[in-house]
Amino acid sequence: MANGSDRQSQDGRVLEADRLLLGRASTAERVADVLRDRIAEGHFPPGTRLSEESIGGALGVSRNTLREAFRLLTHERLLVHRLNRGVFVRKATPEDLADLYRLRMLIECGALRALGRPPYPLDDLRAAVVAGERAARDRAWQLLATANIHFHQAVVALAGSPRTDELMRGVLAELRLVFHVMDDPRRFHEPYLTRNRAILEALRDGDAAGAEGLLAAYLVDSRAQLSGAYALRVAEG
Repeated sequence: MANGSDRQSQDGRVLEADRLLLGRASTAERVADVLRDRIAEGHFPPGTRLSEESIGGALGVSRNTLREAFRLLTHERLLVHRLNRGVFVRKATPEDLADLYRLRMLIECGALRALGRPPYPLDDLRAAVVAGERAARDRAWQLLATANIHFHQAVVALAGSPRTDELMRGVLAELRLVFHVMDDPRRFHEPYLTRNRAILEALRDGDAAGAEGLLAAYLVDSRAQLSGAYALRVAEG
């Protein structure tokens, strides 16, 4: 396992590329957007201490701007501040899991239920499915998990609502914290590739109701797996 200095160095390299995205008029909200995306992509696992020095230096932002970004993400339940210790990526609980999946049912299934007449704009959904299948072939399990996140973002994007898209970004970032309860990301994510493709094909065929049914069953099964993993962790102490 990498020590603290190695972790900070790795975090810095990941974020240096994001510095260009902030532009010269960077704000705390845009910094928060970058960090939220990196949490959603698994770069910062639960329990990771976020170094103001390394992250601020990598992004080229002031300490005050970074602290405001941390405050925003703490409000979103992605980070937690520990007195005299710093800011850490939050560890999700079984209660978080239950609430997130209730919200996913409302947002994701609702997006499919509200679709009008086909054809639907499926390019992003198709790209996420292909990216997941490629990651599985390459045995790139973190990329597979990220492709799965992108798949669900694309499902919600079919609603054509920027507000729903923004809400889902936060949900999926927090959900990535839940996924870390699974010891084997391949065993958790890989079986859902065929289900992602089935949902895509149903939508391609114009069967939004069928796609919604597939997605609802998918979410029920996913929640059950994660709940079992939490129960096992508690039993093992």
